[in-house]
Amino acid sequence: MRVVVVGATGLIGSKTVARLRDHGVEVALVSRREGVDVMTGEGLPKALRGADVVVDVADAPSRAETASVEFFSTATGNLLEAAGSAGAEHYVILSVVGADRLRAGYFRAKADQEELVRRSPIPHSIVRATPFFESVEDMSCSVSYTDSVHVAPVLTRPVATDDVAAAVAHVAVGVPLFGVLEVAGPDEGRLDELTQKLLAAQGDRRAVIADAHAPVFGVELQERTLLPEAEACSFGHRTFNEWLARP
Repeated sequence: MRVVVVGATGLIGSKTVARLRDHGVEVALVSRREGVDVMTGEGLPKALRGADVVVDVADAPSRAETASVEFFSTATGNLLEAAGSAGAEHYVILSVVGADRLRAGYFRAKADQEELVRRSPIPHSIVRATPFFESVEDMSCSVSYTDSVHVAPVLTRPVATDDVAAAVAHVAVGVPLFGVLEVAGPDEGRLDELTQKLLAAQGDRRAVIADAHAPVFGVELQERTLLPEAEACSFGHRTFNEWLARP
C-alpha cells in the first residue's frame, strides 16, 4: 500500500507519517518543501502517481473565513482531481468537530472541504478532531488585553496531536468509512478554565474572563459546539494536564 500524505511536514502531518510507517506501509510526502503547490496544482500529478491512499492534513495559512475557504476549496479541488487521475482508492481528510453544525468562520471552510470530498467519486473518510492542546493557546490570544484574555466558556475535549495522528493513520490503512470518525481527548472541560490552567503553567498572570461573545476560529459558539456528537468517536489517551506537565 502506498499512502501519500499532503501537509506531511506540519504538526499533524509529521506525526501521521511516523504512525503510518509504524503500520508498515509505503509513505510518500507532499509539501511545499517537496516542490509541490496544492493551490496551483504544480507537481501534484507526479507526487500522487501510484497512490493507493491520499491523506490530506494540510491546513490553511490563516483561520480567517475568506482565506481559509479559498484555500480549502482550491487545494481540495486540485488534490481530488490529481488523486482521481492517479487511481487512488481512498481519500482521507482531517477536519474539525463542529464543521457540520456551523457555516461561518474556519468551520465553514472545513464544511465546504468535507462536502467536496463527499461529492467526489473517490471512496472517502473524514476524521474530525476537537481542538488540539496547542490550539488552546491560540484561542487564548483571540481577544487579548494587557491584563486579561476573554475566552468563550464553551465545553470541549481537547486532544493530543499524537492521538489525532494515530487515528488518521488507522483510518488511512483501513477500509473507507464513507462517513466520519470524530477524535477527542479523554477529559471534558470549559475552554476558559483550560486557558486559565495554561496561563498559570506558563507563569502568565493575566485574568481569564469568561465571555460568551469571544470568537473561536472566527465565530461565536454555543456551549456544546466543540463536543463530539458523531456515533463513531475515538477518545485519545493523553490528558491536558499531562501535556501541561511535560518537561
